[in-house]
Amino acid sequence: MERVDAIVVGAGVVGLAVARALARAGRDVIVLESADAIGTETSSRNSEVIHAGIYYPPGSLKARLCVAGKHALYAFCRERGVAHRACGKLIVATEDAQRSALDRIAAQAAANGVDDLRRIGPDEAATLEPEVRCVGALVSPSTGIVDSHALMLALLGDAESHGAMLALKSPVVSGAVRADGIELEVGGDEPMRIHARTVVNSAGLDAPRLARRIEGLPQDTVPPSYLCKGNYYALVGRAPFSRLVYPVPEAAGLGVHATLDLAGQVRFGPDVEWVDRVDYGVDPRRADAFYAAIRAYWPALADGALSPGYAGIRPKIQAPGEPARDFVIAGPRDHGVPGLVNLFGIESPGLTACLAIGDCVARLLD
Repeated sequence: MERVDAIVVGAGVVGLAVARALARAGRDVIVLESADAIGTETSSRNSEVIHAGIYYPPGSLKARLCVAGKHALYAFCRERGVAHRACGKLIVATEDAQRSALDRIAAQAAANGVDDLRRIGPDEAATLEPEVRCVGALVSPSTGIVDSHALMLALLGDAESHGAMLALKSPVVSGAVRADGIELEVGGDEPMRIHARTVVNSAGLDAPRLARRIEGLPQDTVPPSYLCKGNYYALVGRAPFSRLVYPVPEAAGLGVHATLDLAGQVRFGPDVEWVDRVDYGVDPRRADAFYAAIRAYWPALADGALSPGYAGIRPKIQAPGEPARDFVIAGPRDHGVPGLVNLFGIESPGLTACLAIGDCVARLLD
């Protein structure tokens, strides 16, 4: 049986950031990924937005790691030449009843340390984005977009330059807590057993399932898992906006918002669709609901202008209708297993927060 120092399970953006942080701290790291490429699930199926840290409860992990991660991510992208742009964002109220929501959002952002948010009226909003209709808005200049795949390649390259290794097509089937570490059963073309002093479970959608298969881990420390699908639709034709446009948030997500990619293509989404299995197909019929939601802030949207884009799955740890839960970064103090860290419910703003999450995990294991 092979013996290693540290294993990170999952080569999404968070797993790669964790591997980078551990490798830079001098640990010998192997990243095990079940797919045949990095970042094929949540990390590559999202809005690619660098979030400012506006929406999350003050003091929560999401708030603290998003704000810290945003600053770290912009610096990392500049240093490594990762394509990105601080394009800014409007959060729009489309009816008078939503004005108070803007006040609440602004107050929460300030409590989170976001100091560049600015309240504007409909006239200034129309000057900034002539196609947008609203009764008021918040401007977030530090919101941006990033090439998520280029980011993951840069994280992997940095980790590998510090000695980390990546093993693709290496699914972790189960594990067992031993006196001197954790033993993992790895499947794939060349099944093996590996003993590691440290294991970080960053398996994304599969993280709770994997944790439930680690013998010796108290099962009451593993949250339930739910799958929440988000569908995106691409706009056919010229981009009407130069910034991202978000409506006032809804219960399970941030509403059907307009985002840009680095080529200037506009896409709308995600919506909220609770599912019981992973399916990335986009039903063209769901676009019907998108038209009404988008026209609330962009009335000029033409019939037939939306085409199915792509879908992603949010790794939720709360059931439909329940309040949103914070990130769970469960270390030895939480579950009593030395050397093990489980990452649960790492959905948005996980991409923005990835570097800060990596540093957090490294500190837990220091």
